[in-house]
Amino acid sequence: MSKQNCWEFEKCGRQPGGDRTDLGICPAAVEKKLSGAHGGTNAGRACWVVAGTLCGGEVQGTFAKKYKNCEQCAFYQQVQKEEGPSYKLAIALLQKMRS
Repeated sequence: MSKQNCWEFEKCGRQPGGDRTDLGICPAAVEKKLSGAHGGTNAGRACWVVAGTLCGGEVQGTFAKKYKNCEQCAFYQQVQKEEGPSYKLAIALLQKMRS
């Protein structure tokens, strides 16, 4: 089974070329600094560290404001499970975004 990006898992259609870009392009789908994190495209497998992603029909804020909700997300839990010991802590991903 191939690793899915968040927009594939959630079927939100907010990736470039998706069918729901009327809501805007998701920042995780275009955040290139995290491309390859957990084997994803752009931040597609690290969406929880990207501000402005859509969850539950609402735009989410900064990492600090949204992370507790992300921990409950089925996609986040799936990535953790798939990555096992290779899972990168969010702080490491945030540092990569800032560099």
